[in-house]
Amino acid sequence: MATISYINATCVYPGATAPSVDDLTLEVQDGEFMVLVGPSGSGKSTALRMLAGLEQVSEGEIRIDGVDISDRAPKDRNIAMVFQNYALYPHMNVADNMGFSLKLSHVPKAERMVKVREAAKLLDLEEFLDRRPKALSGGQRQRVAMGRAIVREPSVFLMDEPLSNLDAKLRVETRANIAGLQARLGTTTIYVTHDQVEAMTMGHRVAVLRDGRLQQVDTPRNLYDRPANVFVAGFIGSPAMNLRSVALNGSGVTLGNATVELPAAVLAAGRASAVDELVVGLRPEATSLAADGAAGTLGLTVTLVEELGADAYVYGHLDADGEQDRPWVLRCDSRGVPRIGERVPVALDTSGAHVFHPATGARLD
Repeated sequence: MATISYINATCVYPGATAPSVDDLTLEVQDGEFMVLVGPSGSGKSTALRMLAGLEQVSEGEIRIDGVDISDRAPKDRNIAMVFQNYALYPHMNVADNMGFSLKLSHVPKAERMVKVREAAKLLDLEEFLDRRPKALSGGQRQRVAMGRAIVREPSVFLMDEPLSNLDAKLRVETRANIAGLQARLGTTTIYVTHDQVEAMTMGHRVAVLRDGRLQQVDTPRNLYDRPANVFVAGFIGSPAMNLRSVALNGSGVTLGNATVELPAAVLAAGRASAVDELVVGLRPEATSLAADGAAGTLGLTVTLVEELGADAYVYGHLDADGEQDRPWVLRCDSRGVPRIGERVPVALDTSGAHVFHPATGARLD
């Protein structure tokens, strides 16, 4: 196991005008499962490849257990990487694929097979050791790739979008297997994904990147409850947070023709920033269907309903939005969903409001 430190680490590709990873400072604790998440082009895979030694560190440094490994060859870093495309040898069976790195290190065959069988037992692959990759499902191939990493007993596991090629059901099953396996092995793991649901369900902590820069690193719960800026607020959570630029008034903010009252602490933070507008965010669960004629409600015209079993998400156009063509999303019981085209009253639970600076996007409260 190992601790990992990115210290002002930057990577600029030859010919590029901007860094792919820009001044990244991040600490990963011994035995931690850290997830790097962000949209395409955010620098998450580059950050992983810098640690693996597959990309050059242009500035700053990367340390493992306090030792600078920025200039070490990949083979000297005691790291095992699991790729998106499995990278299995088609002419070898499962056992030979899993033990190949040990063979290159001249580990005796008997010792190799002991390690391979131990890993196969962990991954429920014992009955497949004599099969070739083409005779396996996608999920089984991914487990073979993980087994190949496990037998090396590295200090760090790196996983670069390992579930991208799996169907939805298998993704859910495999991500649970990976999280459970990491908990049993206790190996420090950095996992890259663009899927924020995957990030939130797997990581001990999650680092959110955008345009090569770290936006926030925290536990999944804290990322959801207290996003550091507008980008994290809109990226973390499915469906995304409802965000609106609204005018600040005496008791709250103005949304269309309605005044939405905000908690005193939120208002104080807004006024302290000396701005006339705020960006206010509300999660879908902070909006609910209201009774006809209820006071303090806003009108919403339903444009889409997603029924998900016990819950449903209702998308619609708020009267207060005027010409804005941006949906507002609310969560409700799936047994009483409105019809598409119906206009319904909705109530806002402003105790769960998130407030951000209109220019910088930084959280204010």
